[in-house]
Amino acid sequence: MSDSAYRVETTSRLAQWRIDNLASCTYRKSDPFKIGKWNWHLSVEKNRMLFVKLYPEISNLTRENPPIASFIIRVVCSVGDRKSLAHPEITDKQLKNNDDFVWSIEVPLTGKFIIDVEFLDLKTTSPDGGEPSSIWAEGFPQKRSNATALECLGRMLTESIHTDIIINASDGSIGAHRAVLAARSPVFRSMFSHDLKEKELSTINISDMSIEACQAFLGYIYGNIEHEEFMTHRLALLSAADKYDISDLKEACHDSLLEDIDAKNVLERLQNASLYQLPKLKSSCMRYLVKFGKIFDIRDDFNAFLQNADRELISEVFHEVLGAWKGF
Repeated sequence: MSDSAYRVETTSRLAQWRIDNLASCTYRKSDPFKIGKWNWHLSVEKNRMLFVKLYPEISNLTRENPPIASFIIRVVCSVGDRKSLAHPEITDKQLKNNDDFVWSIEVPLTGKFIIDVEFLDLKTTSPDGGEPSSIWAEGFPQKRSNATALECLGRMLTESIHTDIIINASDGSIGAHRAVLAARSPVFRSMFSHDLKEKELSTINISDMSIEACQAFLGYIYGNIEHEEFMTHRLALLSAADKYDISDLKEACHDSLLEDIDAKNVLERLQNASLYQLPKLKSSCMRYLVKFGKIFDIRDDFNAFLQNADRELISEVFHEVLGAWKGF
């Protein structure tokens, strides 16, 4: 049996193990694969029933801080009409060893099939005994190189201290500071340095942003944006970062959008990746749709996508599909 028979393909939160043939009275364990902080294994055992297990690899990390996992696991026939069996969603289950999650499947499975695991969240317990926290919320840049200075900068915005320019959003206005905007964005700096309308009127019109999204945008510029606010307005922030050439914000949005691709958002993410030239996001969306076969699960949404998306992007998708078919 080739090494590929044990390899699990992964993206940020999705793992797939392709099994070509599994004879009766057979046990098979996958190679380790990494999701989050842990290495994981899948195993299958076929007797009168099929038993599927998911568990973290034994290590000091697993012993000291076992993952608390939320996930959806399915078995998908990889030929024909791709019928699938899905286990009820698992929520906040601590996994320490290979007996903590066992799925017993009575339906007989023959031929090629895929074990598909979509990790919804991974949490760890708090060292001080508090509530478990998601590992995917830990990476948000909340540490400040100079906390006092950033706090004062944030107060300049929230308390409108000596503001000298008004930003008009689609449904409201907010005061800001030319110097801060110019320091963070070359586009704003150019506005204020040349004889432009904004220089004369002391206003900037950003009619394509709501006041909430605009506040989040300024919150990032002034260094006092909250994690939930960032997550809520990621797409609007991405658009503003591209428009006003704020590369670190664009990169932060790009990295964040890579982390939670799923069937509900993958087509929107793909279009934004194409629009804002985000190669990693485009590649990840393509892999999710084509390599992991999720394109079959969202047929109706994909048909609507074909009616409205950019022709060049549609051509790229079909090129990926054809390439996958040739390699199957």
